[in-house]
Amino acid sequence: MLSYRHGFHAGNYADVLKHAVLLQTLQLMYKKDKPLVYIDTHAGAGGYSLEDEFSQKTGEYLDGVARLWQATDLPESLQMYLDNVRHFNGNDDELVQYPGSPAMVDMNLREQDRMVLHELHSTEQEMLADYFFGDKQVQIVNGDGLKGLLAAVPPLERRGVVLIDPSYEIKSDYDTVADTIIKAHRKFATGVYLLWYPVVDRDRTEGMLQQLKDSGIRRQLRIEQSVRADSNEFGMTGAGMWVINPPWQLDTHAEAMLQYLKPLLGDADGSVTLTWEVGE
Repeated sequence: MLSYRHGFHAGNYADVLKHAVLLQTLQLMYKKDKPLVYIDTHAGAGGYSLEDEFSQKTGEYLDGVARLWQATDLPESLQMYLDNVRHFNGNDDELVQYPGSPAMVDMNLREQDRMVLHELHSTEQEMLADYFFGDKQVQIVNGDGLKGLLAAVPPLERRGVVLIDPSYEIKSDYDTVADTIIKAHRKFATGVYLLWYPVVDRDRTEGMLQQLKDSGIRRQLRIEQSVRADSNEFGMTGAGMWVINPPWQLDTHAEAMLQYLKPLLGDADGSVTLTWEVGE
């Protein structure tokens, strides 16, 4: 159950899209001065070395963030993403570190904002606690993030961005995730929910997303890249972000991201999708 370590996958093509969408969401939310809370259900370790055994074993970042590293023609949203990764690397020319979602948010957190980070894996949680030691804007919860989400909403700020980013190691995770988001939305209907999902078994993924579409929740946006054609035999072929209550213009920025990333990260059979699955 707790064998998953994100270090194997840090900086891969799925991370590129996930973190670019997350950062753009925050920037659009920051157009209002009012405080907000960032809630992460599966926070991980905070940051990752691309030179350690996990990253070196898979080399997934080479087909992800590394392909953007020297780019000079990025759209605004992807440039913001790359600027954050460069900052995490001390603005050096060499790509050796990759920021996880909490570190991405931390680099952009305003004084009036706070973070609630959930992590169940004991080793990852210890690394996360070390990373944010003494930071009064950050609350770290060692426990089940889906249960923690229901306890954390509605927040006092009444404004929030929630990232749900499970490993989907257990098949029941798909149903549990959809059920949790529906329950959380009932308690905090104005929150922005960012659900990351893999495409490993397309039918299973679409079953989870269909539960959300059938829930009666309005304003649901799909942002997805498949780097190759769907297959149930060769692992993850794509990944996406399912966004409930996206801030205004996120769809426009996401379209620019996808059109740039499609030829850069995908093969000839790859595809991108930007669809309002549920409207107003």
